Amino acid sequence: MSSENAHTVPDFSATLSFEGLELKRDKLTTCQVNLGLVCNQACRHCHLSAGPGRKELMDLATIRQVVNFVKDTDITTVDITGGAPEMNPNLPELMDLVAELGKKMILRCNLSALYDQDTGNIQERLVRHRVNVTASLPSMNKNQTDGQRGDGIFNKSMDALKRLNDLGYGDPESGLELDLVSNPAGAFMPSPQASTEKRFKQILREKQGIGFNRLFTFANMPLGRFENWLKKSGNYEGYMTMLYKGFNPCTLPGLMCRNLVSVGWNGYLYDCDFNLAADIPLGNSPTHISTAAPENFLNREVAVGTHCYACTAGSGFT
Repeated sequence: MSSENAHTVPDFSATLSFEGLELKRDKLTTCQVNLGLVCNQACRHCHLSAGPGRKELMDLATIRQVVNFVKDTDITTVDITGGAPEMNPNLPELMDLVAELGKKMILRCNLSALYDQDTGNIQERLVRHRVNVTASLPSMNKNQTDGQRGDGIFNKSMDALKRLNDLGYGDPESGLELDLVSNPAGAFMPSPQASTEKRFKQILREKQGIGFNRLFTFANMPLGRFENWLKKSGNYEGYMTMLYKGFNPCTLPGLMCRNLVSVGWNGYLYDCDFNLAADIPLGNSPTHISTAAPENFLNREVAVGTHCYACTAGSGFT
């Protein structure tokens, strides 16, 4: 941990120790696959600092290693993310290979990439393989969304949601799940999830004719581009203190890192996508997907960092 972090809040492992708690892995159920850091946006809150200028993309050989790993485990869900996963030309093959295994799939998208890319190719597979789409949408306000993500992004996002609705996504009777994720625009905690979901559903239905299943609200992770913005704007110490004071030990049993392994674009493993951004390898020991032993995950200590306070503040990040 850097000296700057040390002066802000206690080390997360020290807080766990003080509370008499430990954070260990449980049964592995989810493999999160980061297809690369290339993105059509450069969002201010991005913990991975993804963007159009990045070059990192998972190659096909690594994708096949991931599929072989999933095949040999009791993993039930493959969670596909990025950057913008649609920017990786190998996404369709990954979806086909995972579908052959009979695993549930989640595609995490920013909506505008789904709008811009080869949508016919990808969208057809989304429906055929019954992929859960989890889409990020920071705000119902056009100016706020464009300010965080770039001019024209709000309108593209609305068009992408309408296309997904036309395919059956968001219709409770279709079984095609469309979930939204909203992060705050600044250095503060998110609004309560239930009331935010109600507001999003009402506004999207009345103004855009759009429907979706669920909405999740999460605190921004103090990593990458968002961490840089916090420091430049003088909000870093205040934000970290807020997260630390909001630490809720009741969130630990449901943390995603207990049941998930994150695979970086180069095949190396992490306890979560946030540890990938912080370059903290799985259990603090670099491990490549090609040599990973599924039986070695249970009860393994989760590697932690100061950013973990964002997952354990308030209602947590599960």
